[in-house]
Amino acid sequence: MTAIRTQSRSAPIGPSPFKVEAGALPAEKFSDPEWTADGERRASVSLTGFETLWFNTGTLCNLACTTCYIESSPTNDALVYISHTDVARFLEEAQDKGTREIGFTGGEPFMNPEFLTMLEDTLERGFEALVLSNAMKPMRRHEAALLDLKQRFGDRLTIRVSLDHHTREGHEGERGPRSWEPGLDGLKWLSGNGFSIAVAGRLLPGEGMDEARKGYARLFATENILVDARDPMRLVLFPEMDETRDISEITTGCWSILGKSPADIMCATSRMVVHRKGEPAPRVAACTLIPYDKGFDMGATLEEASGEIALNHPHCARFCVLGGASCSA
Repeated sequence: MTAIRTQSRSAPIGPSPFKVEAGALPAEKFSDPEWTADGERRASVSLTGFETLWFNTGTLCNLACTTCYIESSPTNDALVYISHTDVARFLEEAQDKGTREIGFTGGEPFMNPEFLTMLEDTLERGFEALVLSNAMKPMRRHEAALLDLKQRFGDRLTIRVSLDHHTREGHEGERGPRSWEPGLDGLKWLSGNGFSIAVAGRLLPGEGMDEARKGYARLFATENILVDARDPMRLVLFPEMDETRDISEITTGCWSILGKSPADIMCATSRMVVHRKGEPAPRVAACTLIPYDKGFDMGATLEEASGEIALNHPHCARFCVLGGASCSA
C-alpha cells in the first residue's frame, strides 16, 4: 500500500486510550488486490449507487488527535483545501447520479475558507448535508451563518460532532487537554438551537456497546443535549482503526460466514472527493478512510469511480466488514 505523506503531523499527545490491541500486521497481508496471504480470493464490492458523496475539505485541523486515521493536524495539508468551484462540478455530476446525501469531513471542515459557500450550494441544490465537526472554535465563528442555513433548510442539514467518549478523561486522552469543554459547549449550542445533530464516539478497550450508550445517555441528560443515545444513527460508535495492527483479510467466503452482503459495505453506495497536495485537481477516492492510497484512487469523475473495489486494506476489514460501521447517515 503506497501512501502520500507530504507533512508530518504535530507531536502526538501520548498513548491513546483507544489504541487497537493487536499484534503487528504481517507484511504479506493486504499486498495483493486479488488474493489474500492465505491464497484465497479476496472479497470485493461493486457500486450499487451513488447514495452518498463525500468531500474532504482538507486535512488541516485545529486538533492533532492521537489516532486520527487521516492524520489531520494544524500542520498537515496532505489534502489541501478543496475549492467551491471544484465541489460545484462534482455536485452537478452527483445530481445526475441521483445522490441523496453530501458529506463533508476533514480535517475540520469549518477551517476551509470556502466551506460555508459549498455547504449553502449543496443545500440549495436539494441535497441532504452531513457535516463532521469537532464543534470547537472554527465552527463557532460561523454561528450566524449556520443559524441562517438552519432557518432556510431545516433538518436537511445535520452536524455530527466528534465526542470521543462520554468522559472527559477518555475524550481528552485522544484529543488533548482542554478539548472537552469547548467541544461539549459547541454540541450544546447546536442542540439548544434546534439543529439536527448526531454524535460520533468510540468504545474504550473492554467497554461494551450497552455500557457506552448508557454513559452517553447520562451525559446527554445532564447537559440537556437532545440526542437519543439508543439511536445508532444519532450516536454512532465507531470501531478503532490502526492499519499497522493485525486483522483478518476478507475473502469471498466471508460473506456467508459473517451473514453479510457486499451491498452492506460503505463503498457500495459512496465515494469521497479529495485534493491531494501536488495534484492539479481533485480525484475520487473509494472510501472516506483511505484517501492517500493510490490503490483506492478511482479517477477524476464519478463516472470513472463506479468500478469494483477490492477490500485490500486493513480498514476495509476492521471498520466496515468486521466492525459493521459506516460514515454515512
